[in-house]
Parts: sequence; C-alpha cells; structure tokens
Amino acid sequence: MTLKVLFTFYVPSGGVETLNKLRCESLQRNGIECHVLYLMSGSISQSPASFPVFIAPTDEDIKAVLDTHNYDAIIVTSDYLLLERLRRLGYSRILIYESQGLGTRTDARLLITEAVPFLRSYCNAVLIPPTDHLLELFISICPWLQRYVIPNIVDVQSFRHIPGEAPCDPVIAWVGRLETNKNWSEYLKIAHIIRRSKPGLHLWMFHDPNLATDEQKQLFHEELHALELHDRLNVFTNIPNHVMPVYYSSIAASGGFLLSSSITEGFGYAVAEAVCCTCPVLSTDSDGVRSFIIHNVTGKFYPLGNVEAAVNEGLELMDNLPLRNFIREQGRLHMVSRFGSDNYTQSFREMMNSFAIF
Repeated sequence: MTLKVLFTFYVPSGGVETLNKLRCESLQRNGIECHVLYLMSGSISQSPASFPVFIAPTDEDIKAVLDTHNYDAIIVTSDYLLLERLRRLGYSRILIYESQGLGTRTDARLLITEAVPFLRSYCNAVLIPPTDHLLELFISICPWLQRYVIPNIVDVQSFRHIPGEAPCDPVIAWVGRLETNKNWSEYLKIAHIIRRSKPGLHLWMFHDPNLATDEQKQLFHEELHALELHDRLNVFTNIPNHVMPVYYSSIAASGGFLLSSSITEGFGYAVAEAVCCTCPVLSTDSDGVRSFIIHNVTGKFYPLGNVEAAVNEGLELMDNLPLRNFIREQGRLHMVSRFGSDNYTQSFREMMNSFAIF
C-alpha cells in the first residue's frame, strides 16, 4: 500500500509553491504519493505538475478532495485555521502544521500564539525548517507539541549556472513582495549609493504587483523617484520559477549580485536558488538564510538597517574578484552537499514512520 500525503497552502506563489513542487517530485520518486491543495488560484501557474494540484476554495471543494482520496497525512502550511476546518470536514488521521514564511519574529510570535488553541485541539505535530527563531518560539509557546525539523529541499540540478551573453552593466537584483518584511526600501537606498561608484548600475526587481497593497505600491513609486532610480529599473513579473536560473546567471555574469534585504526569512528560496546558480548574494542576517550563507565563504551578510555597511560589502563583492569567484564556487558546492532531494525524502519518511505510517 502506497503512503498518500496532501500538502496545503493558501495560494500557489513564492517559496511554498517551489517547495511543494520539489518535495512532491522527490517523494513520488521514492514511493510516496503526493497531492497539493491551494485555497485560491494564483496569478501564475508553474509548468504542469507531475502530481495532482487542487484549487479548493469552499468547504464542498475541500470535502470532495478528502472523500475521494484517503490521505494518510495532511501537511498544512502556515494556515492554522485550516486545521480546524479539515477536522470539521471529517478528516481524522495525521494532521501536521508546517511553519513557513511567518514574517518577522514579532509577527511569528503573534501568529503562533493565536494558533495555540488550534494546534492543541487539532494537530499532531509541527514541521519547521532549521530556523532558530521558529524553533525557539515553538519550544516556548507550544512545549507539548511534537516538533520535526527538516531542511527545505532545493533543486540543485535545475538551478545551476547557465552560460549566456553577459549584460553590459552590473545588475543588483531583488526578489520578493512589496511588503514591509521584505524591506524593499533598504534595497533602493543601497542601490542608490552604490550607483555613485557604478554609474552604469541597473536594478532588476522580480515581484508580483498583484500581491502588493495599493499603499505599498504608492510608497515604492515615491521612493523610487525620490532616489532617481526609475530610469535604472527593470521589473519582472510572474517569471516562472524554472526560468530563474537564466536570470540569476545573467546577474552573476554582469558583475552584480542578488540583494536580500528581508527583516526575517523562514528559509529564503530566492537566495538559495541564486547561490545554486553561482550568483553572489548579499543578505541581511534574516535567520533562515543562515543555513546556507557563511559570510565571505558562500555569500555575504550585512547588519539589517546599516546601509553604509551594505554598500561596502556590495562593492567588495563586485570589485574583489578573487573573493567573488571563491564565494560563487563555495556557494554552489555547499548547496549541492546540504540541500539535495535525497536528504529531504529520508527525513520525511522518518517523520511518517514515527506516526506508524509506513
């Protein structure tokens, strides 16, 4: 009998969609049948999945999926309200809450505290990436709850350097949503000062305007023009994840880098994937990225809010070619050794076995 698992999330978007695609493909190669359920359709769908994906906004839709497929376990990512909903709709087997992308430490604490009655009443365990602040919060707020820590899976085969024509001028890129936690304002301030040393500098931003509030879009527009960067900016919307290696490789070839200005990251998929493509990264120490950024070995850190330090680190990453090449090479080696799919599958199967699901 094949083990059958359902992963759920709000919407097919960002790092969680990437994670679901990679782990479902990997787990299925190893004899675990995987399905994914989203409560809303996203603005873009990735290339066709090799596993069933359901869009189920209503109770009736969700119940139809549950009644058709006899799942051994359901992993509910971020949406603690769905735990109660699934139980109410008749699901009685293993229910695991997965903590991904909960925002800043303050936001995460607030959300986990709000989730306590749901976790206590409906949930068998929590699954988290090796992110210090999430582990600490679950230990202190939910000491009774069984915890499983599994590093997220990264597609080190597809995300690799792809040779191509280098852009004429250096590019500083940014990937995320226009929201406070992703801290786009700091990216603009850093780029503004680096441009004094690199007048040909270009800015590439990868984001989905549909996921931004009108207020954030207005603030972004105002700051972009105030810093006189509007003529330097290329915005890329809804680029399918599998095409990103081409862009990361171009950024690397331009002599530029990816900047991650986030306040907190649960993991930081865009940063990890860039490292796989030998695109140098400069990042805040946003917690989740610690699992793959080692300062001046696989990438660079700067202190959150310290624009001057970020500019200095960024210029060194562009101008110190021996260091730049070392970081690019070591970053790729580190990702391949730590984040391949086999590690995830083994850990996931061990978690299932602990519930006597084989």
